[in-house]
Amino acid sequence: MSACRDSRRRSVRFRTALLAAGAAVAALTLSACGGGETAGGSADTRFVTGPGGIDTVPRKNRQAAPDLSGETIDGKQLNLADYRGKVVLVNVWGSWCAPCRAEMPHLVKVANETEDQGVQFVGINARDPNLAPAVKFQKEYEVPYPSLYDPVGKLMLRFPKGSLNPKAIPSTLVIDRDGKIAARALTALGEDELHDMLDPLIAEK
Repeated sequence: MSACRDSRRRSVRFRTALLAAGAAVAALTLSACGGGETAGGSADTRFVTGPGGIDTVPRKNRQAAPDLSGETIDGKQLNLADYRGKVVLVNVWGSWCAPCRAEMPHLVKVANETEDQGVQFVGINARDPNLAPAVKFQKEYEVPYPSLYDPVGKLMLRFPKGSLNPKAIPSTLVIDRDGKIAARALTALGEDELHDMLDPLIAEK
């Protein structure tokens, strides 16, 4: 009888953990392909929402980016920490997402424009259930930078509470040369908005 009770307890704990994980992924799913919501100037986040819905954080208040590492859609290994010393733009996208398609030509153009200025672009491909659509998407838009493959949104959940974390698809984050999150946008961006996010960080010494 004791063994049966222990087995039932383990089963309940497992179901509870599974439901919690499912709820976290569902929260990301609800905001997918939407602009998300932002709120600036709070004591917890210390970020300010500027023109175009771009959130920025003063240098002294920035939080470190989480561990973003794993396999890319090309089957290679990538670790964001290897780009320390560069300004890194991280774009969360999905091949199924219409706003992602709209902004990709702008991302590609600005990535090529800023490469010589010490900027590295990295994608996070989210919620594509298999690699084929993601690979096709990258080839179609001639994306010159790598993308981590994150089909269930695990990487998005690594961002610390109160940080400029990605809450929608598409989301774009900019990480400064010290590996800290400096800016975020929760909507598709054009070239001007991308430069608005990147240029101040390129100028930082």
